[in-house]
Amino acid sequence: MDVSTASPRYDLPEPDAFTRPYWDAAADGGLLIRRCGACGKAHHYPREFCPHCWSEEGGWERASGRATLYTWSVVHRNDLPPFGSRVPYVAAVVDLAEGPRMMTEIVDCEEGELRIGMALEVSFRAAGEGGSVTVPVFRPER
Repeated sequence: MDVSTASPRYDLPEPDAFTRPYWDAAADGGLLIRRCGACGKAHHYPREFCPHCWSEEGGWERASGRATLYTWSVVHRNDLPPFGSRVPYVAAVVDLAEGPRMMTEIVDCEEGELRIGMALEVSFRAAGEGGSVTVPVFRPER
């Protein structure tokens, strides 16, 4: 396939040297967060500075994978490829057990079963050609 005529992929991250540990951990079934060495607060999404105190003394930490549902929306229409082939899906914000909020998708759960504060656990979905990237999603805790 000619790359110049391919539809852009809006659902795939573009790992770089800084975020590579995050994506490698996801491929191995682990969820990483960043914790600031100066103020001690955890944050997500991964970035090179602390959004709380602006320190650059952050480090990677393996998260427990536990979360609670903060809010969600069921998406019934999305014209960006490949989301249109996935509808309906549940876009959500979860509170990780370690404190940060994370945007994600809820899987393995009927829309009517969703409840604010419900216990969730991380799961992982291979994406891209040949499963080139693994993304964290959440499902009801078992």
